[in-house]
Amino acid sequence: MTAPVTPESIRAAYERIRSHVRRTPVLELAPGAFGHDGPLSLKLEFLQHAGSFKPRGAFNTLTSLPIPPAGVAAASGGNHGAAVAYAARTLGVPAHIFVPEISSPAKVEVIRRMGADIVIGGERYADALQACEAHIARTGALSVHAYDAVPTIEGQGTVALEWEEQADGLDTVLVAAGGGGLIAGMAAFWRRRVRVVGVEPRGSRALHAALEAGGPVDVDVRSVAADSLGARNVGALVHGICRDHVDHVALVDDEAIVAAQGALWRELRIASEPGGATALAALIGGAYRPQPGERVGVLLCGANVDLARLAETT
Repeated sequence: MTAPVTPESIRAAYERIRSHVRRTPVLELAPGAFGHDGPLSLKLEFLQHAGSFKPRGAFNTLTSLPIPPAGVAAASGGNHGAAVAYAARTLGVPAHIFVPEISSPAKVEVIRRMGADIVIGGERYADALQACEAHIARTGALSVHAYDAVPTIEGQGTVALEWEEQADGLDTVLVAAGGGGLIAGMAAFWRRRVRVVGVEPRGSRALHAALEAGGPVDVDVRSVAADSLGARNVGALVHGICRDHVDHVALVDDEAIVAAQGALWRELRIASEPGGATALAALIGGAYRPQPGERVGVLLCGANVDLARLAETT
């Protein structure tokens, strides 16, 4: 059976989207940073357009599929919606974005600023997705799925392609997982040439549960990072790729995520949303313990943060 996402298809996606996305920088830290005795590579993907990695998948979808007159529609905890809104505005396409009530005001404001029509309703992401699917069935709009779709995963996988060109000899990368499109894309690119470790909040563990159960299962979602890592179910495509190419998933408590946010601000003056700091939480909190001298990469994936709330953690 042909793999749905390959290193070659990710390279092709990069050629489609490279004029629309930023090549985000990598910060190399000397041994000792954040308690790790080896070199540490931070991919600063929160500097991407709209404040997260998500425009990569959005642009790949919009540039590889025909756009109907009704435009595009997406369900999102916030970051995906902002990315789709940004991509749609850039390409001159109408966009309808559906977000749940838990979405942070900072993310809702980004979506509005991008000019999309936004519908807020439902307690969780799954509720917004249901409303989005009803809109698509009624209007014929193109669905831009947040994670469990080939174009989305291919676009997110371009993070790994860039990082490999920017940092030599990575042993392991830590990647936060919500719906799993990002980690699936990166793992599909590296195919175990680099060890890819997922990191999820203990209260929002859809990928961990799927790998444990041997297939996607619904989970309860209760986490400080739920607005970005709050998928209830990762989907079959994400599960299959991660089963084959992800080393394992580490779980972190909300307290560790908040501590990582504080550490990023104190040490580097990086203002990160909870989901964006979750991968680092595994390193500084001990959920992932590197071997001595291991070259570790940490993906910092989102910065759409409520600054008043961040101030309470620092």
